[in-house]
Amino acid sequence: MPFSEGTPRTAEHRLSVNPFYGPANPLGDMAEAPPTHRLPDPPMAPATAHQLVRDELMLDGNARLNLATFVTTWMEPEAGVLMAECRDKNMIDKDEYPRTAELERRCVAMLADLWNAPDPAKAVGCSTTGSSEACMLAGMALKRRWAQRNADRYPGARPNLVMGVNVQVCWEKFCNFWEVEARLVPMEGERFHLDPQAAAELCDENTIGVVGILGSTFDGSYEPIADLCAALDALQERTGLDVPVHVDGASGAMVAPFLDEDLVWDFRLPRVASINTSGHKYGLVYPGVGWALWRDAEALPEELVFRVNYLGGDMPTFALNFSRPGAQVVAQYYTFLRLGRQGYRAVQQAARDVATELAGRIEALGDFRLLTRGDELPVFAFTTAPDVTAYDVFDVSRRLRESGWLVPAYTFPANREDLSVLRVVCRNGFSADLAELLAQDVERVLPDLRRQQRPLTEDRGAATSFHH
Repeated sequence: MPFSEGTPRTAEHRLSVNPFYGPANPLGDMAEAPPTHRLPDPPMAPATAHQLVRDELMLDGNARLNLATFVTTWMEPEAGVLMAECRDKNMIDKDEYPRTAELERRCVAMLADLWNAPDPAKAVGCSTTGSSEACMLAGMALKRRWAQRNADRYPGARPNLVMGVNVQVCWEKFCNFWEVEARLVPMEGERFHLDPQAAAELCDENTIGVVGILGSTFDGSYEPIADLCAALDALQERTGLDVPVHVDGASGAMVAPFLDEDLVWDFRLPRVASINTSGHKYGLVYPGVGWALWRDAEALPEELVFRVNYLGGDMPTFALNFSRPGAQVVAQYYTFLRLGRQGYRAVQQAARDVATELAGRIEALGDFRLLTRGDELPVFAFTTAPDVTAYDVFDVSRRLRESGWLVPAYTFPANREDLSVLRVVCRNGFSADLAELLAQDVERVLPDLRRQQRPLTEDRGAATSFHH
């Protein structure tokens, strides 16, 4: 979550209370306007507190129109009811809520089967608050395995992790928090993600692993996981270095199994030691839930696992967080049960169809150049055509926001900092009808943008709230 700074005590803001918000006596809750940055002294009626909070939240954007986020913004009412019924269950209390723990175990088994673990019964995994925690856990396992293999040199030697410069910020956090050197493969030309050979060349005896991204957040493209493993196989033949791969499938691990069944990226590749995904992205569950799986017990060092008594047996747990609700895990199991393979395939195909058709509509306008077309993740990125000089992608983002659309504009990282793009994430709930409305709004703002003398955005950093 974002880091928030405290409000200076000199700022004494207060909320205004409408007389109709109060109880039977409409003046009862107006005796003193509640402060906004310190606890009020007296309590107030629940209906009044509810209305005050609700009024302020009206100024938030419409989540369904937020095309920046990968996070699920719509679920069936039945799922919402289940989540409400389970929000008071603490996921860590597996002995007190054994059925919730069982549903978590079933989800892990289903994912192990979906991702082609050699023996799904032996795969180990856990739920998390999201992919960020799952990546931290996977990184910890990679580092501990490396430390065990290099006990004679560690902690003297500094471990490193190889990944593309396009990785999500959680990997940068992992390297910072756990004192691991981040070795980043830069973008080059029209290659916007990791190059397998370049990644292998960055590896040495201190490399704990290589991260492959199945669905880059920058443009929605899959990284070539099989080619990455092949490059590391060749490295091992030449040097003896055995470098494991972690697949960050935050989004793609819940898309590729259903739409790209012939794509080999998962535990079918012996070098893939672990995989993570976000249940709250293309897993189709409200935030926040993620999953981390290891191909077998050997891939997850035993000393990292804590064990609690579960129905008289042994329940392993591996997490950074302690108390969190079981609601999202229950919702994930509900969604697996509700959709099955065929249902997931239909939902993800619908999202991909919307993405590819909308990308085609954007390209046909003539003002834009597509970087991706939504035919991997249901996500595409585009920039202004070379001959467009009157406006830039930040102007487009700002104008679309006037109609309620949140379409992020951002600059690519090192080696392609010259490239600024817009990105559209098509999720379940972003229908073909909504896509048509977006296409119409893009077309509607173009005449005004074309009449500009130059791009109007001076501070690109403040032009969008989106940051990787």
